[in-house]
Amino acid sequence: MAAEPLIDRQFLEKLERLTIRWRKSFPGLIGGHNQSRFAGPGQEFLDHRHFHHGDDLRAVNWRAYLRLDKLFLKMFQVEPRVPVRLLLDVSKSMGTGTGQSKFDYARRLTAAMAYIGLVRLDSIIIHPFSDTLGDSHSCSGGRHRFGPAADYLSRLEVAGNSDFFQVSRQFVNKYVNRGLLVIISDFLSDSDIERPMQYLAEFGHELFLVHIWADEDRTPPWDGELDLTDAESGANLQIDFDDEARARYTAAFDEFAQQLQRTAFRHGGRYAGVATSSSLEEAIFGTISRAQGVA
Repeated sequence: MAAEPLIDRQFLEKLERLTIRWRKSFPGLIGGHNQSRFAGPGQEFLDHRHFHHGDDLRAVNWRAYLRLDKLFLKMFQVEPRVPVRLLLDVSKSMGTGTGQSKFDYARRLTAAMAYIGLVRLDSIIIHPFSDTLGDSHSCSGGRHRFGPAADYLSRLEVAGNSDFFQVSRQFVNKYVNRGLLVIISDFLSDSDIERPMQYLAEFGHELFLVHIWADEDRTPPWDGELDLTDAESGANLQIDFDDEARARYTAAFDEFAQQLQRTAFRHGGRYAGVATSSSLEEAIFGTISRAQGVA
């Protein structure tokens, strides 16, 4: 029996009008606030995409329209492309969550971001990480490259403990060219988050932190005596949990999320907090769009 696709075709079509946004200007590359810049005349033909209301009619492939009775836009490589690196947290804590795990949700979100970039002919690198960087998957050149990227994401599994500073050191050593760095994670770690984010920003990378959480991460539904086990370290904690403790816990979680947001803003980046109980469409067209991650 074939595995269920990460994203269905109907949702992929909804993503086709979006563009991954960046703010910084990178040496040798185009500046920030990028628009759909590859439709129309250019130097090298790369792909087609569906025509939408408001698109430039001069970029329509009229020969394809005569054959198929559908409007497609011709896409060309006319400018250098900013590298977009999607860092996906695959540490053990991402495997938690009732119903759909944070990991399953995060890799569907990663697939959606990759597809948006591919349609706009961005250069995409998907990089799993936990305590180290895993083997990456590179893709560029159009939507026809999405299948292998989705297959790659489907094969990933959670493993290891998160170590953001070790990963940040490996990342800056591996990637000399600066670019947009989208980190998709629950950011749960025993170590400090501020220092590795500062390290990445100081090396010239633009940060977009996508904070994934399950509802029970923010508001645990349980009551009474609890025996808790850390998903990564295996450490045990026994506590009495009631409404007062739940309120304190939720307040602490909200402060943690606000701290992540302040960290991103302090280094010229962006932040989006996404609960796994929200639909992927709401996450992309709502939360991430409001954070100016896509437009």
